[in-house]
Amino acid sequence: MWADKRAGQHFSNSPTGFGKLHQWLSRRLKAEQVHVCLEATGRYGEAVAEYLYAHGYTVSVVNPARIKGYADSQLQRNKTDKLDAALIADFCRTQHPPAWTPPSPEIRQLQQLVRHLDDLTEARQQARNRLGVPGQAQPVTDHLNAPVARLETQIAQTKHAVTDLLDQHPHLRQQKDLLRSIPGLGDLTIGKLSAECRDLTAFRDVRQLVAFAGLNPPHHTSGSSIHKKPTLSRTGSASLRAALYMPALTAMRFNPVLRAFADRLRSRGVVGKALVVAVMRKLLHLVFGVLKSGQPFDPNWAIAA
Repeated sequence: MWADKRAGQHFSNSPTGFGKLHQWLSRRLKAEQVHVCLEATGRYGEAVAEYLYAHGYTVSVVNPARIKGYADSQLQRNKTDKLDAALIADFCRTQHPPAWTPPSPEIRQLQQLVRHLDDLTEARQQARNRLGVPGQAQPVTDHLNAPVARLETQIAQTKHAVTDLLDQHPHLRQQKDLLRSIPGLGDLTIGKLSAECRDLTAFRDVRQLVAFAGLNPPHHTSGSSIHKKPTLSRTGSASLRAALYMPALTAMRFNPVLRAFADRLRSRGVVGKALVVAVMRKLLHLVFGVLKSGQPFDPNWAIAA
């Protein structure tokens, strides 16, 4: 809405609240095409985005970093729910963010499975930590072992469900078969890549995919005196970065291309976390190349590229 027609209303994040929001928008904007903009907040905002899309609204789901940058450009210092809503509305009106489309049913199911798997894995680690307390009485240990065993079973079942889902849908199975040719990638990582990126080939180029993952280091230079050390941007998908971390460690040992790449970086003094992040970024390059070409991983081609 324009500034002189600005109005606000609070609705619960529930199906009932979505219906009231729809009615409120319909009454106020009968003759206008409504463009709704939301910050990307993961699971918290997905339901309302899908509801509004299904009811014919143009919906944009925007990285919170873009909204923050816009707020800084407007010199907004205060932060309340009402001010944030007005800011996002103004961002939508002036910046025209691209329209969002909901994921397909199989991708939505895959997202739910891999996120549930992450929750289960975290719960298992918490239970194991409690088991590790020294000097516990045996009845306490017995009681703590029960949830660990239950979580182990649920984790195994969820992993199996991820693999089954990848095999049930031809386009996911084809993508899985191509990515399995890259040493360091297993079914679970492939499932997470497919869930978080949806259609990996929809990215315009590999730099766009790397930026989506937040693995593009921002550079700060000005004249001859300011040269800040590049750091991880962290504005992309934290889930995708987490999914790539362990595969990158594995790839440094067993993927000939990434092992040689890591060795070259070490010879230049790159070590520790910076080395792993660089390998994660390179791994995404291999993923993008394999899917775009439709050909299995070829170490000779990858080295030449």
